Amino acid sequence: MTTSNRIRFATLNLLNFTAPPYSFYQLHERYNATQWRQKQQFITDFLQQSQATVVAFQEVFSPKELAILCKEQGYDYFATVASPRCDHLYPQVLFNPVVAIAAKIPFQACHELTPCPELLEYLNNQNEFKFNRTPIKCSFDVPEFGDLTCYVVHFKSQRVHSMAHILNIHNQDDPLLNLLQQTVGMMQSQISRSLEASIVYYDALKTQREKNCATLVMGDFNDNIDSPALSFMTQGFHPTRCEPCLELEQPIVGLTDSFALSSESANGKVKPATHYYQGRGNVLDYILTSGHFNTDCALSRIKSLHYLSFDKHLNPNQIDEDICVSDHSGIGIEIGF
Repeated sequence: MTTSNRIRFATLNLLNFTAPPYSFYQLHERYNATQWRQKQQFITDFLQQSQATVVAFQEVFSPKELAILCKEQGYDYFATVASPRCDHLYPQVLFNPVVAIAAKIPFQACHELTPCPELLEYLNNQNEFKFNRTPIKCSFDVPEFGDLTCYVVHFKSQRVHSMAHILNIHNQDDPLLNLLQQTVGMMQSQISRSLEASIVYYDALKTQREKNCATLVMGDFNDNIDSPALSFMTQGFHPTRCEPCLELEQPIVGLTDSFALSSESANGKVKPATHYYQGRGNVLDYILTSGHFNTDCALSRIKSLHYLSFDKHLNPNQIDEDICVSDHSGIGIEIGF
């Protein structure tokens, strides 16, 4: 099937993108001049290979430097909605990386995603909630395609916060501490990730219904989409049922993994891992789509969807992180319409 228009969207976790002389997390963790040049070249190569019109980024400590690099590759529009935090004793040490978005087409609007107060009240979390990384919500008017709302996310990691201060235990090898962190601590991490996903999911579906806009949720989910913490994000979406769409005169609200709607999936290909840990492959990075991207829907806006993986830099057997590249693959989708 021939299509006259094609456009790509991509996402990549940059792994501690921190311009010298700044450090990430600890004073000794920083790039030397050679490493920094290699890191910049890696991102440049990714942008050239992906050929994406809109790119989402995670783990950004130096947004100004990333904006310059993107602009050199034709991304005139760039945004972040938060700032990394520096250490009080060592201002050159940075914490709390942010997400960012770069585009070759202008934003219609771009701002941080603020949780709905009524939803937080419903979730019994009125005052204490705070995103670990503030998501970006932005909208575009894509030529020949129409309105598009994009969310850039980096959900809470599976890393467990120490419970030593609660128990007044100073020995990190204490068996009680280890047991509680592997149970209660892991559950807390899962609850936090699920809560963040719930807020994004709610806003995405509400915006779909109100504006009938195509929707993408892109980023590092830090978990498999079928996990207990995240599986709700793609449940209830019926990619092959058109009766509700026709009745509503718009695709039914919901999200689904773009790979499930891709020609690669239809041809029986296995979804490639986006991250390796101790030699085991995991899918942690996703682009979720609304029904507007479902070629089987009578009201679809597209004629084709291809899933893209940019993973040549990943080595499943590598144990130590190579900060000159990323520990995640880049992923993308190409739509024809």
